[in-house]
Amino acid sequence: MQTLVISDTHIGSRRPVDILRRPEPLGALCEALADIDRLVLLGDVVELRHGRLYHALGAARPIIEAIGAALPKGSEVVIVAGNHDSALVAPWLSRRAALEEPPPLGLETLTTADASPATEAIAGWLGKRVDCSVAYPGLWLRDDLWATHGHYLDRLITIPTFERIAAGAMARIVGKLPDAPGSAMAEDFEAALSPVYAWLEQVANGRAGGGRWATSAATAKVWAQLSGDGRAPLRGKAMAALLPVGIAAINLAGLGPVSSKLSSDDLRSAGLDAMAGVVALLGVEAQYVIFGHTHCAGPLPWMDPAQWRLPNGGQMINSGCWTDEPRINSTDRRSPYRPGRGVLVTDSGPPQQLLIADELGQRPASGF
Repeated sequence: MQTLVISDTHIGSRRPVDILRRPEPLGALCEALADIDRLVLLGDVVELRHGRLYHALGAARPIIEAIGAALPKGSEVVIVAGNHDSALVAPWLSRRAALEEPPPLGLETLTTADASPATEAIAGWLGKRVDCSVAYPGLWLRDDLWATHGHYLDRLITIPTFERIAAGAMARIVGKLPDAPGSAMAEDFEAALSPVYAWLEQVANGRAGGGRWATSAATAKVWAQLSGDGRAPLRGKAMAALLPVGIAAINLAGLGPVSSKLSSDDLRSAGLDAMAGVVALLGVEAQYVIFGHTHCAGPLPWMDPAQWRLPNGGQMINSGCWTDEPRINSTDRRSPYRPGRGVLVTDSGPPQQLLIADELGQRPASGF
């Protein structure tokens, strides 16, 4: 079996960064699907924080239909929700929580495409030729390979993102994560993160502009300003000067720990350390762990492979993204933030990283 894993397509972004709405990347992806038996959409498939749900789904429909037409008959699509599209599984999770004795989520819980009205619509657009299902918080692609979006790392990362600070605040209510390896459950991570996602969903659907200030794109813009190369605007330099004071206040309030180190290397290392921590706490016994979320693909040939090692000697692999952020991404094929990447998984052997979209096309003037 050949499985293609892609993540962080963010279809329906209010800003025109989601490259699958451009003909060249979409064509390249559809061409790559010709021999694929299973496509895993590993979270943040649709952007549900920039406005109302129907906006994102309206933008996604022609893309999903094209994907369904490109996949071979009898192939499979598995949707794994992330943090920006948590609403895809929220109704299903609520139904599970309402049970008298809810079963634990574990590392993989599978359900049908009617997990939510949105996933049911996506399954319909894929067409009857394709079997669609939903998995959360991750899924086993092989006995030695676990895949998840990676948003649980927001409870451990030392980068002062909105979700990290919000999760730190929630932890004061629901409790901290356990310390011992293998002692945590998915529910321990959900306890602090799910209320944040639910609130952000209400913000996005409560006004036409959505919660733009709470999006990853806004955070990425701040990162670009704070970790520039000396050519950052005056506002960015002022923010950078004040950052240690703000970080100290966050840590003093017990919302961290977070760090003021925001170079590109620091961002990558922090994400990998946090993801390794998630894997250890959940007791994931895998040789390979594929995740997304940080938009930083790897390990690439120029990176230190030791950074991508798990405590058990296994390897982390980040599937990259499909968003063209002007201040973050690069047209350089060596850049981990270059969009249009994926991971190919076969029945045995190491997963293979792919640069699927060679041509990114032109960035349109506006989003939906």
